Formats: sequence, structure tokens, C-alpha cells
Amino acid sequence: MTTQEMRVLYDYNAWANRRSLEAASALTAGSSCSRWARALALFATRCAYLGAEWIWLERFRAARLRRFRTRRNSRYGKLARALDELEMRLLGFVRGLAQADLDRVFEYKTLKFGVYRNPLWESMQHLANHGTYHRGQVTTLLRQLGAQRSRRT
Repeated sequence: MTTQEMRVLYDYNAWANRRSLEAASALTAGSSCSRWARALALFATRCAYLGAEWIWLERFRAARLRRFRTRRNSRYGKLARALDELEMRLLGFVRGLAQADLDRVFEYKTLKFGVYRNPLWESMQHLANHGTYHRGQVTTLLRQLGAQRSRRT
């Protein structure tokens, strides 16, 4: 994978994350318990993805991992600000990569399964695919909550 392809992939990832968050923030919690439960699941899914992006960026930067925390009572506005900040850091990292960086063997320790080694580009592609997976979950929850489909812009 080239540096240009990685930039395009992560620019798209950022665009799709913003669209997903905008769609979620347009909803208001209804009075039914099931609707509220799905809204909480939606929020938890977004928080999980935010945490995953944060962990992987820390790994990519070879930073010492600290614990990422989100509060259950946080609001979408706080989540949006956290995503904006993380997006800036992640895109800055991606834009600063040279081809040799993408091709280098990247070693990291997972939270549960031990140490892995692979080219950096493979882990970065994994993170982008992970985002696609969670955005699919969010889309399903949004539709269950009655969100309208919007055209891709």
C-alpha cells in the first residue's frame, strides 16, 4: 500500500466517521425503553470505536499505552469533540508517513493475545476496516431508531 493510498483511506475513514456521528446526534431519545436502550448501544458502539482508534494510534506512534476512559453519562457533544481531536492526531500521523514507515515491521502487544509483528500498513488497514465494521453497526442501530437514509455527498 502506498502513502497516497493510505491518506485516501484515512481521509475517507474520517469523513465516514463524521457522517455517522452527525446522523447519531440528530436523534433524540424517545420515551420507550427499547428506543432508549438502542440509543445507549449506539453511543457505546461509538465510544468503543473511539477507544480502538486511540489505542491503535498510540501503538502506531510507539507511545506507552494509558487507559482510555469514557463516561457512561457523556453526551454526543463530548464524543464529537473527542473524535475531532483524535481525527486530527490520526490524520496528522498518516500524512507524515513515508513509504519506508508503512513497509517497516511493526511490533505491538495486544490487550489480550500477546505480541504481533507485521508491516505497519497492514495494521493501519485493519484499523480502517474495523471502523467500517462499527459504522455498519451504528447504521443498523440508527435505522432501528428511525433515522432516515441520506444520500452520500
